[in-house]
Amino acid sequence: MHPKKPTVQGTKIVVGDMPLNVALRKFKQRVDDLGILEEVRSRMFYEKPTTERKRKKGAAKARWRKQLREQALPKKMY
Repeated sequence: MHPKKPTVQGTKIVVGDMPLNVALRKFKQRVDDLGILEEVRSRMFYEKPTTERKRKKGAAKARWRKQLREQALPKKMY
């Protein structure tokens, strides 16, 4: 059984005396930190488990290739 992810009930920013644009910026930052938009976008359409595994495996391969590319010595220039 998979461990449950903590659910976010809501995101609050107490405005108080701060200007509205500052409060909005703080709200956007909090939403970005919590990853709410990515979660909503991923749930917009159903993705089959096999497709999800394939996508994640491809992303892992791409990260690995990028890491190898950054560690590689530069090509000889002759």
